[in-house]
Amino acid sequence: MGSSVRNLPALFRGLGGKRVYEKMSFSLSGSTKSEILVDCHGSKKVVTLNRPKALNALNLNMVREFYPKLQEWNSSSDVDLVILKGSGDKAFCAGGDVLAVVRSFKDAESGKDCTMHKDFFREEYILNHLIGTFNKQYVCLIDGIVMGGGCGLSVNGRFRVATEKTMLAMPETALGLFPDVGGSYFLSRLKGNLGMYLALSGYRLLGADAFHAGLATHFVESSALAKLENELVNMKDVNENAVDEVIRSFEPKKIPDFSLSKNLAQIRDSFGAKSVEEILLSLEKDGSDWAKKQAATLGKMSPTSLKVTHRQITEGSKMNYAKIFTMEYRLTQRFLADKDFHEGCRAILIDKDRKPKWNPATLSEVKESTIDHYFSPLPNNADLKL
Repeated sequence: MGSSVRNLPALFRGLGGKRVYEKMSFSLSGSTKSEILVDCHGSKKVVTLNRPKALNALNLNMVREFYPKLQEWNSSSDVDLVILKGSGDKAFCAGGDVLAVVRSFKDAESGKDCTMHKDFFREEYILNHLIGTFNKQYVCLIDGIVMGGGCGLSVNGRFRVATEKTMLAMPETALGLFPDVGGSYFLSRLKGNLGMYLALSGYRLLGADAFHAGLATHFVESSALAKLENELVNMKDVNENAVDEVIRSFEPKKIPDFSLSKNLAQIRDSFGAKSVEEILLSLEKDGSDWAKKQAATLGKMSPTSLKVTHRQITEGSKMNYAKIFTMEYRLTQRFLADKDFHEGCRAILIDKDRKPKWNPATLSEVKESTIDHYFSPLPNNADLKL
């Protein structure tokens, strides 16, 4: 593999119902049970996210446990393949520990010595970047729920194997946040403005949808995952093409159709608009039931999140991989210092009334100067530099 290819994020190298918010943010801090399990098979490592009761939601302890291992394997000639999966039968990883982040920020605001709200995003993004530039084969078995931080652990990597149980989404605009963990890069590079649609609407890709959208590289039935894993850890000659060939050998003869196939032209036409307001005008002009439903969905999201996300995906399409994370880290700290992220966490995760009161409440009230501030460099040389 040439150096120019090796320096690309892994996902672009070579080859072409139930409410889950409420479970995604609770930590098992203080537990003596390891939250990252590693099984060694010679030059192959199988890593398991081990928080099944929390749908394997990612916390800072897990980031700090996984990153040094991955860094060591990246530089070791004795490792050629890493497989990542989730514990239990419900989720690969249902997101990040956002409640702990919000608590840390509020504690720091009250004068306590807390930095977790800075450390989590900074260290998570450093891990995401390593996954995207990892020089060994990296296979994620994204069986079950994959949201937010779970996308960061998987979609940045080279191989992402979806199943009929996969439910993949970036639902952050409903939480008063934005689709981070590298979403600026991998969403902005999906065809036909599909990434903009997924980023703004938080649409849930079910089963083979993740494959058809381009966020999974393969589709395998969940009943075949154990055999696939066994085949991978017993490979003799490990390289990108060989791993791809093994995974493809487990694909079913008939992969289910893309649920959005009949709407792709509408997504292309409406979600390529130059602003959120223009997207809504395009949907109104479309006038179909589908378009009305999308407009209603966007109407429930944080107006600030929608505007920030639109600019994030637009700018991300033109940025190099490392700079993506500098931009995203700035955005996290600006959302924490504003109102909507806290209100989204209250409405979705704490009180669970699912009735957030966004401030500003409408798109027209969101000032362009506010959006500019979100994207501006952090003071005191606090930017994340990779």
